[in-house]
Amino acid sequence: MSRLNLFFPKFLLFSKLRSYKSENLPHDLGAGLNVALLAIPQGMAYSLVAGLPIQYGLLGSAISAIAGGFFGGGRFITQGPTNATAVLLFGVFAAAGLIGANGLATDAALDILPIVLFFSALLLVLASIFRVSFIVQFVSRTVITAYITAAACLILVNQTRHVLGISNVDESPASTFFGIINFLGRHLDQVSFPTIALSIFTGVVYLLFHAWLPALPGVAISLIAASFAALAMESLGYTVLCLQNFSAAGDFLQLPSTHLLGLHGPLIFTTSIAVCLLCLLEGLSIGKSLSARAGARLDANQETFSIGMGNLGCSLFSGMPASGSLTRSTLNVESGARTNMANIFAGFLVLLGFGVLGDLVCFIPLCSLATVVMFIGFSLIKVRQIKTVSRASRSDAFAFVITFLVGLSFSLQVAIFAGVITSILLFLRKVAQPQLIEYGYTSEGTLTEASVHTKRPEPEVSIVHVEGELFFAAADLFYDQIRRVGEDPNLKVLVLKMLNAHHLDATSVLALEELLEYLKEKNCHVLLCEVRKDCLRILKNSGVLSRMNRRNVFPHIASNPTLSTAKAIKRAKWLVDGAAAKVTIYAEQVASA
Repeated sequence: MSRLNLFFPKFLLFSKLRSYKSENLPHDLGAGLNVALLAIPQGMAYSLVAGLPIQYGLLGSAISAIAGGFFGGGRFITQGPTNATAVLLFGVFAAAGLIGANGLATDAALDILPIVLFFSALLLVLASIFRVSFIVQFVSRTVITAYITAAACLILVNQTRHVLGISNVDESPASTFFGIINFLGRHLDQVSFPTIALSIFTGVVYLLFHAWLPALPGVAISLIAASFAALAMESLGYTVLCLQNFSAAGDFLQLPSTHLLGLHGPLIFTTSIAVCLLCLLEGLSIGKSLSARAGARLDANQETFSIGMGNLGCSLFSGMPASGSLTRSTLNVESGARTNMANIFAGFLVLLGFGVLGDLVCFIPLCSLATVVMFIGFSLIKVRQIKTVSRASRSDAFAFVITFLVGLSFSLQVAIFAGVITSILLFLRKVAQPQLIEYGYTSEGTLTEASVHTKRPEPEVSIVHVEGELFFAAADLFYDQIRRVGEDPNLKVLVLKMLNAHHLDATSVLALEELLEYLKEKNCHVLLCEVRKDCLRILKNSGVLSRMNRRNVFPHIASNPTLSTAKAIKRAKWLVDGAAAKVTIYAEQVASA
């Protein structure tokens, strides 16, 4: 209960208002107005991307922004629908056959959406309460870049049909990138040139405002200009397909239906996990970047809780998935917001716009909104980041290609899991491949790599530097390499230096015990030196230490780092009966630059 108290009491409305300083009001209100002017057209655009009715984007923008203001820890994250979450949702519905021929989600999809958002919110809230939002660190920037690039490509091809005016098609649209390309190729004969002309007009207006007057809401102005152009075209006898209006007086309270779990359980859970991961990735990365730029600190668990509450509100009031929006968060900070009350103001202003726009959206051409969405999709493709992650290493390039191709060929939620699994497997492969190279001293006393043809007729003491990770994936390789060292018939004492051995676990302890038994049969003594406290504790708890000769174990002494090895060498000389022993050293091979 104490952890829950960290989130709820101090975020009540009266508590915020009581501690709010009046001098912050004009700054927060101005920032909220700017964000609302951007959020309204963006909300409509993202609902179009997801195949949802327009009101889902507007309500999602309003509710998530208000929730972020109530429960968020600062001004650096402004919540709302994003391109990535919208494309993810469309990909899920399209793959499940829940997108109609008109490109919109079916009634069954709209029934599934609230319960998907509910479980996503539940996962986010639990992650914040138990402080495990750090799991986002296991998703590499390479996977994120590949995912966003695939999402952008899907946005572009998915909106192309509206830009070209391909509307009178009874066939349900495909869900994958290549499927949509095939769909467009087969219906190029239905292209509408008046629609293309209106799309070009919208794009020109958008680019002019974006280049010359970036401070103005270019998206909203472009759609208003396109609406007047559409009216002029209709007066000349051309047909222009526009958005459907909606009523703000409807009942938008929609409780999640648990009976759908029996029908669409796997789809609901996998989508919920994907939405949860994506919200964490987007929201926290945006918040950390903006807070660091301002010299502030972001409470990741608090913001995770805030995003979870935002999605919970969207699940109850006909919203769509909400995360930290890069454009709105940046605009909020640059507009001078001082507290997270700016997000509350923005949310209520969007609600006001929602109440006014119900009968006006029918004047907005569908092709114009699709054109704006395509420009937003183009902005997601970061060529510099793609070059960086694809050239950094072969592992990064491979993870990028896998995530990108899976996102284009199957679905975006599968792409996230494929990218994460690929990255982890490549990392495990990298850290689980230690290479041991034998070193010895020449007659001049110089340490050099020993030849494989070197003969050792005298009794021998070998020192093996055990360096790197000794978790379960590396245990077999560690066993094989050390066993090859022990196959030398002249070997009498093997000294294992454990200072740089990390993450010893049960598998590696069992491998070590098998080595001890194998070398014992060959009358070879094994000494452990520079054993750290954590490693010593694992050996003791597993019982291996009690089965070893305690005189052959030398703990690491921080105040005198060389003492442990010196004692081990002294013990080794005693074990070989004082005979002249040749000392060789095995260490991990360092790759040449």
